[in-house]
Amino acid sequence: MTMRRTLVAGNWKMNGSRTESAALLDGIRKGISAASRAEVAVCPPYILIPLAAEKLAGSPAVWGGQNLSVHKSGAYTGEISGPMLRDYGCTYVIVGHSERRTLYGETDAMVAEKYGAAQVAGLIPILCVGETLQEREANQTEAVVARQLDAVLDKHGIGSFKNAVIAYEPVWAIGTGKTATPQQAQEVHRFIRSRLTARDKTVAESTRILYGGSMKGSNAKELLAQPDIDGGLIGGASLQAEEFLTICRAAD
Repeated sequence: MTMRRTLVAGNWKMNGSRTESAALLDGIRKGISAASRAEVAVCPPYILIPLAAEKLAGSPAVWGGQNLSVHKSGAYTGEISGPMLRDYGCTYVIVGHSERRTLYGETDAMVAEKYGAAQVAGLIPILCVGETLQEREANQTEAVVARQLDAVLDKHGIGSFKNAVIAYEPVWAIGTGKTATPQQAQEVHRFIRSRLTARDKTVAESTRILYGGSMKGSNAKELLAQPDIDGGLIGGASLQAEEFLTICRAAD
């Protein structure tokens, strides 16, 4: 049994002024202990990454991007590349977040391309997969998650997951106030791991699978106690230092 190090990653989405973010980063820095077993990461909007780099330098926390271009550089107005994120000290980058898929039409193929671009740039992709309420009610959860996962597995191989994180986001539980029960979440996490195991047991056992459906201080402990839940991709709760730190402590 591989000991997977818990990862708690905050996805700030499109939130935070410079002042608010500075206070949030100071709070996180002050509250995380070097002795913490969990790894802590924050993914602010692009424009706030330099601030995160400045505030968290020398602390146990790391930072990352919320998205990236498939291109390294060039005439792509408004885009940010993997090498640019790496240049600002990013460790992680989120790829295929449900909001990117639903609001911006990112396809499985495009997400697989971004995953590859992240790894080429030396970043660790946090690959998001998950189903909508409609899909869950139609009993399509496993089919949807398998399709999203296979798009990446088929293009980059199981070996690429030695350097990647997966986040399961039940789209129906994001910002809706609904949370999957720890059992519902564990079922899908177990399914994801079994999908990886079919290709390589060793890689499957070492790959961290985060839960990304409205994890908060109040439900973190119960969710993180599940055998296949290795941390959280935290949305709203990552915007308050104390709430975020409560989740980080639950991970210990």
